[in-house]
Amino acid sequence: MTPQRILILVSILPFSVAVGCGDAATEARKSVADQLPVVAVEPVVALDFTERILATGELTARNHANIAAEVDGRVTQLRVDEGAAVARGAAVLELDPARRQLEHAAAKARVSELRAAAHEARREVRRRRELRKNDISSTAALEKAETQLRLAESRLDAALAEFGVAQRALAEATVRAPFSGLIVERKVSEGEYVQLGTPLFELVSLDPIEVVFSVAEVDSGRVHVGQHVAVSVAPYPEEEFAAVVDVVSPTIDPRTRTLRVKARIANAEGRLRPGLFARADLGVAKRTGVPVIPDIAVLQRTDGAVVFTFDPSTQRVARRTVEIGGFQEGKIEVASGLSPGELVLTRGHQNLIDGVAVRQLQGETPSVAAQGDPGVREAAEVSLQ
Repeated sequence: MTPQRILILVSILPFSVAVGCGDAATEARKSVADQLPVVAVEPVVALDFTERILATGELTARNHANIAAEVDGRVTQLRVDEGAAVARGAAVLELDPARRQLEHAAAKARVSELRAAAHEARREVRRRRELRKNDISSTAALEKAETQLRLAESRLDAALAEFGVAQRALAEATVRAPFSGLIVERKVSEGEYVQLGTPLFELVSLDPIEVVFSVAEVDSGRVHVGQHVAVSVAPYPEEEFAAVVDVVSPTIDPRTRTLRVKARIANAEGRLRPGLFARADLGVAKRTGVPVIPDIAVLQRTDGAVVFTFDPSTQRVARRTVEIGGFQEGKIEVASGLSPGELVLTRGHQNLIDGVAVRQLQGETPSVAAQGDPGVREAAEVSLQ
């Protein structure tokens, strides 16, 4: 082997070692990257929404009561039956009024007796005062007469209270409808003895009737008292009933993030009945430049709606709490927490934690909007519900 050949071999050996080490480092980095969670991302886009505010709810009776006995006694007469219409103040049934009339008469006689006794006691006091003034009667006799007068007046007051109770019991022996409506159910029969508080009948008022529904928090500012609402129900699919909002809850339900609303509907013919499922149409509202993301990007956690954003420069994610609005056809409106152009994870984010490194799904490339142009807007017309 010549010296020249030896020199060539020695020169090649370090190069071979360096190449081998570089390949090992690349393979190690590739192995670590392969172990990162694989995710898919999509950009937040801005849309123009032409939105129809729709809500679902239920028809309820404006007045609905279970009438109970306010006195005990035997049911002596039923004046109306189930399904009958009654006016406010109309007699529905009788609870032994004859007995209450006797009690009333006895209480009235007792009042008359004690009123006469009090009158006599006053005369005695006046007489004793005159006698004491002329030094004919003693002070003790006058004081005794005044004491007897106070006792007589106290007995009269007690008798008057008892008379009032008897008078009220006589009035309540005839059970009357507290408002105009229909008898839904009669719970007692003639001849039955009822105790105080026993349910007697169920009364419901159908005109007007109310529709109770809830609107999303984002639409709560568009609902106000006096607003007109179109209501539809299943029994009359081709017809809409005009309603007027008369109650708007002062608070947002913290569990559902919705606002409770009541609207009044005229129902003179009684076609609408409590319990019917109803759809309420509050009209059209327009919003421009609304941030929208796929619905699969949103995770529900104990602290609310959560999304994970993706930073292409660091290949890491960030956990973000957002406030969501309307949704339709796989898209969700973001009321706050995100801006157009940001990237959100749509796959592989269910078990991630804040700040973790991830690997983007092969073949995924951010759109123009995702690469930092928040001004890009796509126009759309969407009906939110």
